[in-house]
Amino acid sequence: MNRPEDSQLGKAASYIDQYDASLLFPILRAPKRAEIGIAGSLPFVGADMWTAFELSWLNLRGKPQVALAHFTVPCETPNIIESKSFKLYLNSFNNTRFADVDAVRERLRRDLSEAVWRVGTPDPAANVRAIGVRILLPELFDREPVQELDGLSLDRLDVACERYTPAPDLLKVLADKAPVSEVLVSKLLKSNCLVTGQPDWGSVQISYSGTPIDQESLLQYLVSFRNHNEFHEQCVERIFMDIWTCCQPVRLAVYARYTRRGGLDINPFRSSYAQVLPPNIRMARQ
Repeated sequence: MNRPEDSQLGKAASYIDQYDASLLFPILRAPKRAEIGIAGSLPFVGADMWTAFELSWLNLRGKPQVALAHFTVPCETPNIIESKSFKLYLNSFNNTRFADVDAVRERLRRDLSEAVWRVGTPDPAANVRAIGVRILLPELFDREPVQELDGLSLDRLDVACERYTPAPDLLKVLADKAPVSEVLVSKLLKSNCLVTGQPDWGSVQISYSGTPIDQESLLQYLVSFRNHNEFHEQCVERIFMDIWTCCQPVRLAVYARYTRRGGLDINPFRSSYAQVLPPNIRMARQ
């Protein structure tokens, strides 16, 4: 089993510019899920939506090509991909020649699908479900929208914040109020890389139906992640489980968009019920 501390995070790394799928470093989701009480069937559906802003390769005549890429990794996969390894893998395309963009797309889909579904040693011939890969060439760049998450901003509230590690006991519901359906957002989400401790900045959208959640307590809870060390996907699942357990909504969805690092952003979405994934838009800070 790959351990986060064995990855290239926080270590000097050589940038290999010839294609090398072995650079990908999958990490099991299960250990961190066990920490928050998830065993067996998942209490949510969803996906991790990645954007790569620094994808490049050579055509058959050696001319550089550039593109953006969106990747959609279902939350049911047994593994996440450690982000620095993902960056190093993408850089290995830089001086590699491909016949066309379709060849690049299929190579990405094959390698990433194998890595996130892998159990044991790599097996390129394994029968795995393909992840989503969408490549945007430069003529489509101006169609990429920049917008913010919809919802009522929790950041408008003037609250005292004194706790900076996850504190689910802060969460409260207004038990004497009628049920509601509402969408709440905050730009104040911050956590740190599990291995290096470097800051990860994000915005979060919480959609739920049920007994009203006290908004001040929810904002204080989100701020409590400020000094917490965990990967993006793990933070979102922890937020989901804390709200699901402490507030007991009828329905819940948690969506976070994090600022990019190394040309990659990671945007996890978890929902208690099946629904269409939110659009992989870009926020101003991304």
